[in-house]
Amino acid sequence: MHLLGLTSTQESLWWVTLGLALIVLLAVAAFLTLLVSLVHTIEKRVDVIRGTLDQAAANTSDTALIAKTGDCVDAVLSEGLEHHLFLGRVLDKVRS
Repeated sequence: MHLLGLTSTQESLWWVTLGLALIVLLAVAAFLTLLVSLVHTIEKRVDVIRGTLDQAAANTSDTALIAKTGDCVDAVLSEGLEHHLFLGRVLDKVRS
């Protein structure tokens, strides 16, 4: 039985290759860990944005009432102006 051995150069290259493989493996693991962390952060921020958009939708669900409210405010201002003009005329008569 004849065993083939590695020369010292071949053995050195083999250990260098194994070392480089270990370095590549650690780098891939680090990048995957970073990727998982970033995806988790993005998911949390998307949930926050989704909640904000839901609140905005709830806040604007009654926008149909804005025109009606504006008409009522105009009516109150018009009534206030009539009272102001009336009281102005009354005070003018009292002073004269």
